[in-house]
Amino acid sequence: MEKRMVKVWEPQGAHGATGPFLGRVHYGVILAATLLAAWVAFGPAPDGLTWQAQRTLGVFTLCAILWITGVIPLQITSILAIILLPILDIMPSAQAFSLFGNSAVFFILGAFILSAALIDSGLSLRLTCLALTQFVASATRLRTAILLIAAFASFWMSEHAVAAMLFPVVMGLVTAFGLKPKESRFGMSFFFALAWGCIIGGIATYLGGARNPLAAGILFEERGIEISFIRLLSASLPIVLVMLGLAWVILKVFFPAESVDMQKARDQLLKEQAQLGPVSGRELKIGAISLLTILSWIFLHSYFGLAPIALFSVALLFVFRLVNWADLETNVNWGIILMYGGAIALGSALHTTGASLWVVETTLGRYNFTPLQLILIIGVLSLSLTEFISNVAVVSVMMPIGLGLASTYGIAPEVITLAIALPSGLSYIMPMGTPATAIAYSSGFMTQNEFFKYGTLMNFLSLGAFALVAWLYWPLIGLR
Repeated sequence: MEKRMVKVWEPQGAHGATGPFLGRVHYGVILAATLLAAWVAFGPAPDGLTWQAQRTLGVFTLCAILWITGVIPLQITSILAIILLPILDIMPSAQAFSLFGNSAVFFILGAFILSAALIDSGLSLRLTCLALTQFVASATRLRTAILLIAAFASFWMSEHAVAAMLFPVVMGLVTAFGLKPKESRFGMSFFFALAWGCIIGGIATYLGGARNPLAAGILFEERGIEISFIRLLSASLPIVLVMLGLAWVILKVFFPAESVDMQKARDQLLKEQAQLGPVSGRELKIGAISLLTILSWIFLHSYFGLAPIALFSVALLFVFRLVNWADLETNVNWGIILMYGGAIALGSALHTTGASLWVVETTLGRYNFTPLQLILIIGVLSLSLTEFISNVAVVSVMMPIGLGLASTYGIAPEVITLAIALPSGLSYIMPMGTPATAIAYSSGFMTQNEFFKYGTLMNFLSLGAFALVAWLYWPLIGLR
């Protein structure tokens, strides 16, 4: 079987500027961020702000600028946060570094190791091809299947990994159809279906991306409130279903079917399956462990917690010799621990020193918004920012401020958490928001104009879907 290597998760960020001009910009941004942060931390203190809170805001300013500009990797910025908190006497070293042990870190690490095992074994690709073969009666049904399968797979695996896994399958199909890049709108629509399905499905659970676990981890660290796996799914699922329906309508209306030979599609899917060979015992065992893990997250979460279940499942993979450490080192980005630890530590410092509350009271706290208006503003800001910066950076920046707003406006902290985490995953235009868009664009079938036009439309529809669900549905399940 051909092994398809997929890096499960990699935070976006600069990996070093090249060239004299970019080098000057790189150092210029770092210098400007440092000077501004120093002025915020040590300049004249505004009324009502303690010196600890002021220094924390200085650290936050530095990290926010570095996260947004990406002049250094996100993980390194998070390390700076961890270092600066004890150096500036904001938090003891033991407390700052202990936040690397936050349960959210180990939950997502365990979940992504399971995802890597599913992909490396070929089971996820086998199930995908098997499902697609059920929809080869027509090309439009096959396109719909790609949309839905990409979405459902992103419930249980990183949306980035799902996009990378499905991309060669979709490329093989449109090539077999004889559809030409940048000439066939129908061919283009298959890649839109791939990207949109991954993005929409990726917000549904904790497994589709890093933003939901990070937001939940900051919430738990600051307020001691835990959002269960099923609670998150119940809050996100209506948005997912509405957006999948709207995506289907857009594909049907704007990208009509062309005459293609469906037998070639069948042959291509059979070829993909043949390359995988017969179902192996390893695939079955990994599938069984993954299924039991998901069921345990749903039904046993209150007894054991998400992270212990995830790590126990990882241990089982090694006990039964289903994975080896070398493959995991290749397929899992270990910088995730650094990113999470720093972001959670900084969020904790902003809360405990009162810095986030002060920011809220001096900015949005001055206005008399209704709770619903505030939730929508938070959602719009989160979705807008994630088009330009990594969604984990959006969560890191927005969560401390959002939780401060929750206290001021009397909104449940879990509502604000969801209003930040869910919209920050619905990015359809820029590759900074999610690599799924970059993977789809790399097909060569899309023009920049088409990508921007339909991505913008999907952004507006996502905001509308989020607003309707937050207004009409969330209060029915106790989210208000």
